[in-house]
Amino acid sequence: MWILMIILSLFVFTGCAHAEARHDDVFALENLGDGIYVHHGAHLDIDDGYQGDICNISFIVGSKGVAVIDTGGSLRVGKQLREAIRKISPLPILYVINTHVHPDHIYGNSAFLADKPQFIGHDKLAVAMELRQEQYTKLNARLLGEDAKGTVLVRPTMSVKTTLELDFGDRTLMLTAHPTAHTNTDISMMESKASTLFTGDLLFIERTPVLEGDIKGLIAELEHLKNSPAKQVVPGHGPVTKKWVEALNNEQRYLNALLVDIRASIKKGESMESTMNTAAASEKDQWLLFNIANRRNVNGLYPALEWE
Repeated sequence: MWILMIILSLFVFTGCAHAEARHDDVFALENLGDGIYVHHGAHLDIDDGYQGDICNISFIVGSKGVAVIDTGGSLRVGKQLREAIRKISPLPILYVINTHVHPDHIYGNSAFLADKPQFIGHDKLAVAMELRQEQYTKLNARLLGEDAKGTVLVRPTMSVKTTLELDFGDRTLMLTAHPTAHTNTDISMMESKASTLFTGDLLFIERTPVLEGDIKGLIAELEHLKNSPAKQVVPGHGPVTKKWVEALNNEQRYLNALLVDIRASIKKGESMESTMNTAAASEKDQWLLFNIANRRNVNGLYPALEWE
C-alpha cells in the first residue's frame, strides 16, 4: 500500500481540489545544435498549478527521421511538441521514447499516434502503465480539467530489456534500461553525434530530486552514469549542462544526506512526521520546491527503511 501512496504523492498536490491549467502562448525550445532540441518544463507545484508541462521533453533530428524523448503530461502538450517539430523538420517521426512511467513524461504520446512511430520504453513500462492507468486517469481529470480530455495512455510497441541501439541516419541513439532507481522503469539514452546523454528523472538539476523506487539503487546508477562519454547532459528536470558530473554529485549528496538522516531518525525512534521536518535539512537551500518534495521523499522512504 505504501508504494501506491508514493506513486500518487509525486503528483497529488494536497489541499487542492483542482489546479487551474496555465497555458503559455509560446512553446519555447532550446536548440543545442546538431539537430537536438529541448523544451524545458516549468518548476511548478501546487501553488503554481500543475498543467502537464513540468519536465524536459526533447527531440533529435537525424538524416532519416526524428526521435522524440518524452512527450509531456497531456495531449495538449504533446500537440505543441509535435507542432514545434514540424516547424523544424518534415522528416518522419520514427521513435517516441518514454524515459519512465510518470505521467508528466508520457501523456503527450497520443499526439503522435498518427505518425505511427515505434513507442519505446523500459521492459517493465507497459505493465507499470497498466497498473497505474486508473489512478493516473482520475488524477489528470482532477488536475488538468479540460486538458485531460482526449488524452489516452499509449503503451510501448518496443521495449528495452538491457540496451537497444536506434539508427536514424547520421547518428545512433543507445538506450539503456536501468535497475530500480528513480522508478522501476528508468531508461537513459546516449546520442552519438553530439555526445549528448538524456537521463530522464535519474537526474534532477535545480529542482529537488524525487523518487519512488530505490534510493540506494538511484545513488548507484548515478555513480554508473559518471562513466558516460557525454559532453553534455539533458536531465529530466532542469537546465542542460556540460558540468554534468558536478550535477550528478549534487544529487548524490542530497540523496546520501536523506538516507543517513532517515536512518538516524529511525534508530532514535523518531516519527515519520518529525523526520519530514529534519531529514536532509542541510540541503534545503540548494534545491527548488524543497519543502514539499523532500517531505514526499521521506513519506516514501521511511516505511521502507524501517525494514532494512
